[in-house]
Order: sequence, then structure tokens, then C-alpha cells
Amino acid sequence: MDQPLHLMTPEARANPYPLYAEFRRRAVCQVEPGGMWAVSRYDDVVTVLKDPRRFSSAGLGQSFLPPWLERNPTADSLVMKDPPDHTRLRAMVSRAFSGMALSRWESRIRDIAEELAEAAVRHQEVDFIADFALPLPTRVLNLFFGLEPAMALRLKGWADDLVSIPASQPSPQRMEQIRHSLAEMERCFNALIELRRADPGEDLVSELIRTEALTHEELLSFLFGLVPAGVETTVYLLANTMLVLSEHPRELERVRENPTLIPRLIEEVLRYEPPGQSSLRLTTEDVVLSGVTIPRGSVVVALIGAAMRDEGRFPQADRFIIDRENQGQLAFGHGPHFCLGAMLARMEARLGMEALFSRIRGFTLARRDVTWSQSIIARGPLALPLRLEGPLR
Repeated sequence: MDQPLHLMTPEARANPYPLYAEFRRRAVCQVEPGGMWAVSRYDDVVTVLKDPRRFSSAGLGQSFLPPWLERNPTADSLVMKDPPDHTRLRAMVSRAFSGMALSRWESRIRDIAEELAEAAVRHQEVDFIADFALPLPTRVLNLFFGLEPAMALRLKGWADDLVSIPASQPSPQRMEQIRHSLAEMERCFNALIELRRADPGEDLVSELIRTEALTHEELLSFLFGLVPAGVETTVYLLANTMLVLSEHPRELERVRENPTLIPRLIEEVLRYEPPGQSSLRLTTEDVVLSGVTIPRGSVVVALIGAAMRDEGRFPQADRFIIDRENQGQLAFGHGPHFCLGAMLARMEARLGMEALFSRIRGFTLARRDVTWSQSIIARGPLALPLRLEGPLR
């Protein structure tokens, strides 16, 4: 009998793709941690993501509310809802993330990207995460929330703590750190909501309050869910782009010479090295996928990172090809839970890369060893020391 495979070993975090190939060979199998059922082939992953009746998001809130936590509004957030509740709540907030709504933020996001790129090139030796990939989305999220600029670094810490909960078996010290972050977030967002009710502005919180459609708890849970969604995805998309390009210098040169390729670059990074590696669901009945029966009440991990390397869907799937036609992109999910912030993340990545690539002729990694995030959901480097080569004078 095949032995259970583990998603969270150091080897799997550093390079999950050989493990994903084994998962696809087995089609559907139980894995550690926790005996989850891993679904890895493209068609099976699509089936899981588009069918909330059999593969439910509701109930998974318990994985974000383990026995050592008394309260976590994330456990009741939009991503933990099924239709019709999910449909109702999503309709209330989706307008804030439409193309028309985001277009009014584009120039301000570009200004942030230009400022960060200028500073990075001036310093030449940078930690790309701390100096560029992290400040960009956190400062954008600060704009959306209407928070003070000094709160940006807190957003990243909160996001890290939130996404680590489902896969963590924390020490007492780590438990206390996470509990502290959750309490800090709740105090901050409660105060922010009350402030915006009394004095509305042009930020996202004010806009949602003006709809008069969300209860206080629904708004609080939405803001909790927006923190990891608004930070982790873009941080790791930017960082993974630089890592991939460090291994494909000719593609970097192509993009520098022709910036119109940047959107294609971003789409292929999303396929080849997606920041969102998996999505969790709970089966509501016995389900058969690829000939394997998954029992009712099972936690299913839909491995988006594995599906995007499925040779049956993407020819030469293990090759990085900017000119690939990436139809069937799953990096932001699929079906009713398709990521609300997908357009924003793409915009931030595009503006960030445009600002940076217009100022450098190349870069090198200061070291090859990378420490990867310890989340079953999001994957990217925790630090990325780079030497940036400025333009020829």
C-alpha cells in the first residue's frame, strides 16, 4: 500500500512539485497533516472548487477556530460561507473590487510602486520582501482601510498569523502570539468601523458602511478575511516572479525590452509558481473522484499548485513559458469562491514590475537558500536578498 505523504515537510515546502507529481499519479489520496484528502489533477480540482453543495466551505471555519482559540472572526468570513449566504454577502462587497472601482486607485498604487522601486534601486542590495514586495500591498491595503501608514507592517504580521492557523500545531508561545494578533486586529477594526460610521471617508470601509447591507459582525469578518487575501497573495506573487526570473534571465531581458509582456509574465508565474497553493473544502456526502471514494465529512485539500502543473491540461507544464496561452487559470480559484481581489493583485503586480524593470538592467540573488512560508494555503519566500543592477549611465 502507498504510504501517506506529508505536505508540510521542509522538503515539500522548498519544492512541492515532485510531491505534486506523485499526488497526480495517485489521483486522489490521503495525506498528512491530519489525513486530508489531496485532490491534484486539474479536472478534479475544478470539480471541487465549482461544487459548493458537495465540497463545502462552511464548516471549515472550525479549522480556523481550534480548541486553543476562543474567537476568530475569520472563521465566519466570506470564504467560509456557502450559497446562499455566500452569494448574498459577495454581492454586497464585490462592487468595491470591480474594474471601475479599482481604476480610481491605479495612479496612487503606481505612485507607491514608483517610490519603492526608486528606493530599492538606490540601495542596490535589498531584501526584496521587506523593501518592495511587502510594502506595496500593505500600503495599498492601508489606503483601502484608511489606516495610518505605520500600520502597514502590522498587517503582514496579522496575515502570517491568520494563514498559519489551519496547518499549525503551535507551541504555547506561538498560541499566545496568535491570540494577541487576533485581539489586536479586533480592537483595530472595531475602532475603525465606529470611526467611519461617525465620519465616512473615501476608503473601502466607508463605502461598505454606506451600503447599510452588512451587520457589524459581517463587516468585521470581511475585514479579517481581507488581510491575508490582500497581503499574502501579492507579496508572494511579486517575490515568486523575481525567483522565477532569476532562473530565466533571458525572459527577464525580454520583459525589460518589451514591458507589454509583463501581464503575460504575471500570468505564467501564477501558473508555474502560484502564491495560492491550495484551497480547503469539507465533503457533505460520499464523493467519487477519479475512481476514489472520499467519505462524507472529510477535509479535502484542492491542490491548485499541482493542478497548474498537470500535463493533461498544460503541455510542457514544468517549463516556464511566457508566451503560453494560460486559459484555465486557477491561481485565484474557480467557481463561486473565485478571488474577489484577483484584479487588484494583478494590478499591483503589474505596476510593481513596471516600476522596477524600468529602473534595472538585471539582478542577482544574494544567496540561493530560501526560507519558505509555513502555510498549507500560501507559498512564497520569507526573505529574498537581491543585488539590483541599475541602468547604464
